[in-house]
Amino acid sequence: MTAAIRLIAGLGNPGSKYDRTRHNAGFWFVDELARRYQGQFAPEKRCSGAVCKISIAGESVWLLKPMTFMNRSGLSVRQLCDFFRIPPQAVLVVHDELDLSVGDVRLKQGGGHGGHNGLRDLHAHLGPDYWRLRLGIGHPGDRDAVVGYVLSPPSRDEEMAILQAIGCAADLAGQLVTREMPKAMNELHRKR
Repeated sequence: MTAAIRLIAGLGNPGSKYDRTRHNAGFWFVDELARRYQGQFAPEKRCSGAVCKISIAGESVWLLKPMTFMNRSGLSVRQLCDFFRIPPQAVLVVHDELDLSVGDVRLKQGGGHGGHNGLRDLHAHLGPDYWRLRLGIGHPGDRDAVVGYVLSPPSRDEEMAILQAIGCAADLAGQLVTREMPKAMNELHRKR
């Protein structure tokens, strides 16, 4: 069996100004896991982020919220990986995805960054072999509107759809962590 996932990094931007924006969907996911598994985030200078350690399906898992801002997410993830000797294949990165409809969720390993600046920085620091949980936020329809779109809050209905997708993915945390990826993919991709 392949090694378990040891780090789940949710991408987002620090600060109350960004809390409810679409770009922070990754933060929302790790916050939900921390809530479900009684984790408490604390600042950790060694990895330029907020971290907590939880146990899922009998496995110890680090949760990370990089405090480096989205475009520098890779630095924070790499620092934690270096410190705890976690290989990229044992990392699950959770992020907002413009190319998926609001509320859709997809799981994959590897691939390109698709223009996502957080993933671009992760590629520079880790390479492309980490796992990704992609949370659909939809697309504004005009690429010139993307920055304003991701940095603004979703509508109430959109937020509910994203939170529902996060809940469905969090329900499968045991499968994600123990690397039952085909099973988890089947569940996630079937529901959406």
